[in-house]
Formats: sequence, structure tokens, C-alpha cells
Amino acid sequence: MCGRVFVKSDFETLLRNFSFARRADDLNLGNQFPRYNGAPSLDYPVIIKEEDRAGKVGPVFVSARWGLIPGWAKPPFRPMVNARSDTLSSKATFRAAYRSRRCLVPIDGYFEWKGLDPAGKNKQPYAIAMKSGGPFALAGIWEMWRNPETDERIRTFAIVTCDANEMMAEIHDRMPVILHREDYDRWLSDEADPDDLMVPYPSEEMVMWPVQPGKSGVGSYKNDRPDILDEVDPDAEPSLI
Repeated sequence: MCGRVFVKSDFETLLRNFSFARRADDLNLGNQFPRYNGAPSLDYPVIIKEEDRAGKVGPVFVSARWGLIPGWAKPPFRPMVNARSDTLSSKATFRAAYRSRRCLVPIDGYFEWKGLDPAGKNKQPYAIAMKSGGPFALAGIWEMWRNPETDERIRTFAIVTCDANEMMAEIHDRMPVILHREDYDRWLSDEADPDDLMVPYPSEEMVMWPVQPGKSGVGSYKNDRPDILDEVDPDAEPSLI
């Protein structure tokens, strides 16, 4: 799964790293980044395919809330943070978005927790990033949902997950789908089922390290500061999250 991400770049730097996508006129998230401990329910810049004023369709940065709500959903509905690659084309919650509303989710890294006891109460969090230290994009799907109480239209998204690669399998059996840059355009295309893109990213291009657990560390999304990413001793006494 993928339930926390980090974006070390400021907003303008993040946009420049994905300069093939234009910026939507109403995109304004600059005061929210860097974000070192990004949780669901927050708004993020994602890249979708959209028509511009001249009628040309191309990649564009827009704002979307993490936690997918299908357009047909009525409250109460629990937003879906992740979407499993093996159920995207069959599950009613995901299939329409997968077919025609895919997106890129640019980040600098994400967090995952390793269970340290059979009950799963003690966990050690790890930060995961590229060895290059550069930003990368996760595969996502998005929907537009109308709040029936306020009539507000909200764009929401979920991160697609697949089986873990060898590195990630040391701590968890799932990982987010990380796309190669040469596959960005295809993921955003009108192709109905690019299922061969949803595979584990090569371990040799990635790195992970243990970070501070518990409410004093990444366990609380309120701890949004650079030292969240500092490496710690994984053999220290575990904390509850």
C-alpha cells in the first residue's frame, strides 16, 4: 500500500521537474510545499490530460485531493487511498477512472511500515526514494465528485499499487506503481488497459532507510518537518503508531 508521501521540493521546483505539463490557471498550492509527511485527505498537484483554451489536449498540472470518491458515490463513502492494480479493470469503484481518467502523482518519496510483531502493533517506518535523489511519478487514477450538500466539485485521486519488488518485499508485500519517464505519456493516453505498466519498479534504482516511528515521528502527519527523513537506528526499541 501507500499511505504517506513526501515532497522535499518547493512548489515551483516540483512543477519545473515535470515541465512537459502546463500549469492549470487555478492551480495554487504553493504555500503547502515542501511537504515532508504528506497524508491522505490533503490536496496535491497531479498531472492529467486535459484540453486547453485552444482545444489542444495535453498534460496539465491540476489540484486533487488524495482519497478517490467515484462520481456516482453518495455520502457516507470512505475515500479510497490506494487502488490495487489487479482489480482496476473489474472493480466498480475504479474501472471507469482507470479506463479514461489516469494521472501522474509527482513526489520525492514515500513511507512504508514494517511489522515487528505478529499482532502488527509495533512497526518500524521506512522512507523510500530514488537512488538519484530526484523526483518521480506514481501511477494514479482520478475522479470528479460533487458534494450534494454544498454543490462543490472536488477532484480526487488514488495511488495504484502492485506487488512489491525485492527491496520492498523486505518490509511489505505491496508498493506503489512507479512509472518510468518514457511511460508517462502512455499512462495518460486514451489506451483502455495499459496493464503491462503496472509492475514493480527495479530495486536497484531505489533506496530505503528507517526513520523515526511513533507520534514523535512520521506516525503523526502533524510532524511535517525535514528531520522526519533522518535515518535512525532500526534496532532501537519499537514504538506504537
